Amino acid sequence: MKKLIFLSILILILLTLGFYTSKKLNLNPNQKVGQKIDSFNGVDVFFNGGVGNVEGRNLTKDGYNLGLKYQCVEFVKRYYYEELNHKMPDSYGHAKSFFNPKVEDGGVNKQRNLTQYTNSSNSKPKINDLVVYSGTVLNKFGHVSIVSDVRDGEIEIIQQNPGPFGSSRETFKLINDDGKWRVDNDRILGWLRK
Repeated sequence: MKKLIFLSILILILLTLGFYTSKKLNLNPNQKVGQKIDSFNGVDVFFNGGVGNVEGRNLTKDGYNLGLKYQCVEFVKRYYYEELNHKMPDSYGHAKSFFNPKVEDGGVNKQRNLTQYTNSSNSKPKINDLVVYSGTVLNKFGHVSIVSDVRDGEIEIIQQNPGPFGSSRETFKLINDDGKWRVDNDRILGWLRK
């Protein structure tokens, strides 16, 4: 019985170590960390390897914090800084913290100095909107992306750090229920707009 308990604990420890190690390592031999894999409006998307990989902090020349290199937050903040000339008052925080649940649909998110819309909203997502996703059991920090296209019945997003084998682009159904716009993804909390 003691051997079975010991073996079970050992397996659990090895699985846990394997999981955390895989989040940091690049398991994709076809990409290198820091390699350009996409761009939108001239702002590049870089490969990060494992979703938990960190390559240091990216700061602008004037000291504004863009975030940890090659993470999803770093891309959206770099996009807003370079393409939309926008600095967020609170330049720190994990991805899911970009959405403030206390702000009503169409209200101002003061931490980000952006208008915030809930999923579902009276306002249809637009190109350049910053999309915020909740955390999961495997990723408690959440995720952020940018709306790169809006078409009949769907949106396309561009993202950095979707995982070693994830795509930088994804599409989601866009549904209009009685005048309310909803992106068909339970993890999407809402979107922010300059």
